[in-house]
Amino acid sequence: QVQLVESGGGLVQPGGSLRLSCAASGFHFSLYPMAWFRQAPGNEREWVASINSGGRPTTYAESVKGRFTISRDDVKKTVSLQMNSLKSEDTAVYYCNLAGRYKRDQWGQGTQVTVSS
Repeated sequence: QVQLVESGGGLVQPGGSLRLSCAASGFHFSLYPMAWFRQAPGNEREWVASINSGGRPTTYAESVKGRFTISRDDVKKTVSLQMNSLKSEDTAVYYCNLAGRYKRDQWGQGTQVTVSS
């Protein structure tokens, strides 16, 4: 069955960087677009970034454009999110999922990102 396991979160100071990773299994990873989402306390889950099969195109929410970079490794079956210039408002639990109409109702455990001094 489909399994998505996020990792790489942690506590970082404003202006710092983190790299999140999502390990996928149970489906033909290279054929599907993937995405990152996040959910801050008290807020609904929101889309952050997507990457198409083959690695292009990539799209980003306006709030993270120019600071975050999504990438994928079809050999390792992973999708990553490089987060630079982090702000307090980036604090959230981050999740990966398939993108667009392929997005699954089931979510992984996510990885906590806390940006604080």
